[in-house]
Amino acid sequence: MKRLMIVVPCFNEEEVLPTSLKELISAVENLIKKEKISRDSGILFVNDGSRDRTWELISKAHKESNYVYGLNLAGNVGHQNALLAGLNTVKDICDVSISIDADLQDDVGVIEEMIDKYYSGADIVYGVRSERKTDSFFKRFTAQTFYKFMSAMGVKSVYNHADFRLMSARAMQALSLYKERNLFLRGIVPQIGYKTDCVYYVRKQRMAGESKYPFKKMLSFAFDGITSFSIKPIKMVTALGAVIVVCSVIAFIYTMISYFMGHTVPGWSSLMISIWFLGGVQLLSVGIVGQYVGKTYIESKERPQYIIEEFLNHDKKS
Repeated sequence: MKRLMIVVPCFNEEEVLPTSLKELISAVENLIKKEKISRDSGILFVNDGSRDRTWELISKAHKESNYVYGLNLAGNVGHQNALLAGLNTVKDICDVSISIDADLQDDVGVIEEMIDKYYSGADIVYGVRSERKTDSFFKRFTAQTFYKFMSAMGVKSVYNHADFRLMSARAMQALSLYKERNLFLRGIVPQIGYKTDCVYYVRKQRMAGESKYPFKKMLSFAFDGITSFSIKPIKMVTALGAVIVVCSVIAFIYTMISYFMGHTVPGWSSLMISIWFLGGVQLLSVGIVGQYVGKTYIESKERPQYIIEEFLNHDKKS
């Protein structure tokens, strides 16, 4: 039997933690009873600089249950870095990990199926939403647009998959070799290359609290994912520049012909529109290129992705 560690990043989750603790502990106990994981398996809750009682609840649960572990980060570093901190912490003490969000919108019931697929030889098992009926039309439209655009930009990702996934110990070790600060795990994990599989489930409504990914943050997350894995936006800017140059040459030729034929070329409005259009394109182009320059700047400083303040580990008690 293999040792499983479930990694749960948490940010201001005091409203959902009591229920999450109960369900995840029950899932671990059920798998142990069925002899699918070892008795020293557990759940690592990663506190990502929460401002509420999240860490207090994790510490209390750690004292009450041998299955609960806690990792307290020194500050808020974002969901992706918090998740990476958890995976890097458990990669040397377990055989397999499963990452899941604290709100448990992802179905805990398919964890057993993930474990079965791991024993069948898969190093990475993705939890994939089978439908989006619980989402609003706007949410469904933006999500589908996001995945299609990511694919068009050359970013390899799994459709309708977030960060609910199983990873073997060697897959986690491989993930730790990726040192970039601009993290987009949904794009990094598929690059590892080990054998993968999927389980499908219906995502539930959030039990309580607020979503940690409002539209503005999702938009920023999507843009970070694209610019972290693809240079196609820069190529598109280059192509757009070439098209504008060709259009400008054609417009110049047309103007010269009209001039020699004695025709007046009216055009204050068209001239101003052209200037505004070109100005907008230039600003957009500079902005896109600036994003890549900024990311290069951040990577070059090699600052730590997270700082661990405290690790509540049952192994140290034995």
